[in-house]
Amino acid sequence: MVTGLLYRKHEPAFQTQYAELKERALGAGALLPGTVGTLARRSPNAGGQDYWYRVYYSVPGRQSEQFVGAADDTVAYAAMRERMELAQWMQAQVVALRKLGYQVVDKKMSRVLVELHNRGAFAAGLCLVGTLAYLAWLNELGAGASAPGTQDVDLARRTRLKLALPMPFLQTLAGTGLPFAPIPGMPSKHPSTSIKLPGAEALRVDLLAPGKSLGAIVTVPELAWHAQTVPYYDYLLADSEPAAILAGGHCVPVRLPHPSRMVWHKLYSSTSRTGQREKAAKDRQQAVTLAAILVEEAPDALQRGWRLAPPQVRTKVRALKAVLREELSAHPSAQDVIVECLK
Repeated sequence: MVTGLLYRKHEPAFQTQYAELKERALGAGALLPGTVGTLARRSPNAGGQDYWYRVYYSVPGRQSEQFVGAADDTVAYAAMRERMELAQWMQAQVVALRKLGYQVVDKKMSRVLVELHNRGAFAAGLCLVGTLAYLAWLNELGAGASAPGTQDVDLARRTRLKLALPMPFLQTLAGTGLPFAPIPGMPSKHPSTSIKLPGAEALRVDLLAPGKSLGAIVTVPELAWHAQTVPYYDYLLADSEPAAILAGGHCVPVRLPHPSRMVWHKLYSSTSRTGQREKAAKDRQQAVTLAAILVEEAPDALQRGWRLAPPQVRTKVRALKAVLREELSAHPSAQDVIVECLK
């Protein structure tokens, strides 16, 4: 059961530091994957032309090289130096913000998110959902809170992504250099909607989409893949917006559902997790924490999200009125707003 204060506000100076980092990230274009690395001059052929390469670790334990240009191409060299300096600065900011209580996800997740960003998936409408979206919103709203660990990267699309060319999902994630493999569909005759790294507790990437029933399989042609449906995801994803997430040493531009819609959809989801009490409690804690923050930051947001929620969502959430009143006892303003909505 949730007791006590659900969150604390970061100092204004720290929020300004995050905002500056995010602004630089959103305007940076493609991010350098992996570590910052170093520049190395190489002579592929004896007596031939020298070239510059960026030598870095694309994933933990794997060294990679990125071609920069000929040794006398001062423009290409200067451009890469500038990108590396920005990456070094961003990495230092992320390290500092982690120490100040901001949420930072791990390097393997970072590699996935950077790859998707660099290929334009988030700009095309792909959304980050689930626990990672919750962690990202804590940072965006300048709040520190108890945060669950996760090894899932949950991605969703509401409608067809606006990609210039198809972006095969499995091939795209293979570009990370991580050994992802499809998870067999359940039952096995169904196509896969997820990929995973080796190991029982290893990173998993799921693709989700709106649908009338939970767990149906739908085709996502622009990704040459399939997605698993979740009821009322069309509501959740309707007002998604550009944001960022801190991951590894990066600040990665992503797209997130609006937090007010996340509150109500997570509460709805918590009522649907039959036999999954821990997951239901996690959904509810994330929802009430976001609700408490939003009432302080944007008082009308929760009411608007409630008014737009489908009737079936509102019916399910109303059954939680007594529980939510108790879990928001340390935040009377949020408690009042929630109770008013659930009348």
